[in-house]
Amino acid sequence: MTQKDSARRRPPVMEDVAAKAGVSHQTVSRVINNHPNVSTKTRTVVEAAIAELGYRRNTAARQLVTRRSETFGVVAHNLEHFGPAHILLGIQEAAHLAGYAVNAVGLPEVSEKAINETVEYLLAHQVDALVVIAPQEEIVRSIERLHPGIPMVAIGDIGAAGVQSVGVDQQRGGYLATQHLIEQGHRNIAHIMGPTNWLDAQARRRGWEAALANAGLESGPLLVGDWSAESGYLAGQQLIDNGECTAIFAGNDQMSLGVMRAAYERNLRLPRDLSVVGFDDSPESGFYFPPLTTIRQDFAELGRRCVAMILEGISGNDPLFSVRIQPHLTLRASTGPRPVVLTRS
Repeated sequence: MTQKDSARRRPPVMEDVAAKAGVSHQTVSRVINNHPNVSTKTRTVVEAAIAELGYRRNTAARQLVTRRSETFGVVAHNLEHFGPAHILLGIQEAAHLAGYAVNAVGLPEVSEKAINETVEYLLAHQVDALVVIAPQEEIVRSIERLHPGIPMVAIGDIGAAGVQSVGVDQQRGGYLATQHLIEQGHRNIAHIMGPTNWLDAQARRRGWEAALANAGLESGPLLVGDWSAESGYLAGQQLIDNGECTAIFAGNDQMSLGVMRAAYERNLRLPRDLSVVGFDDSPESGFYFPPLTTIRQDFAELGRRCVAMILEGISGNDPLFSVRIQPHLTLRASTGPRPVVLTRS
């Protein structure tokens, strides 16, 4: 076998790219690492050589030199739900733009043992930082006792002692949803909250209570769902049959969908007879009938702020300890003025 044949069989290395592009090894390294001091013309030539040769960076060798894996570890649970799943997507997108990969591991159960084992697994894979999506009280209590030795950021409206966190201001979201209904003239406003051990559900309920209190109104009926459309449907049936409210603030868009089904079956028209507000602004909410008024969470911004905080920690800087992103009310056709008399079509 000739030397030329041997070179063809082995994976291309950085020196091959440099020879192909007619530049130095250092220039190729600068292009790969997005160094600013490279001309557009040179970058184009090097990238063309990389593509032609099929060069891939040796991440194992790089890790030995830099002692970094360029990977974030993410601990997650309940990824079947809209919020945690889209938080993870936001983190992945922001990490990719920063040149990092994401190793996400789902918790088999919510327990301190499961959390510790998952963190140890990620540390064994030498991740540069940890992100914990922490929507539940049990997870927060466990991560307060973690000392991973690398930057760690929790995602959620958690207020955990000694833990850096990024989250959407859920209480503010609940307040905005309820305030909108009050401004429409509603005085009997019910709330269907998510599971009581979810911190987001607790905060949204507090926002509902605060808005009513500020308006001098008593809290309306409060029911508990499990984030599913079915639970919203059952709660909606109960609220409508009892005739206790003219508006419902549901803790997420899926439960709102269930409420809307219950209203339809009882010949109520939205928003003429009943107003409904959701939470999340899921992609489907604008296509409900009628389109759903809801609270928008900016998951992309959440991911960007999380990754920015991690990078500050990796660099040895002192980032902000807690960041709260503001939600926004998205007005659509499911809310309107309080009906004078509850009517049925």
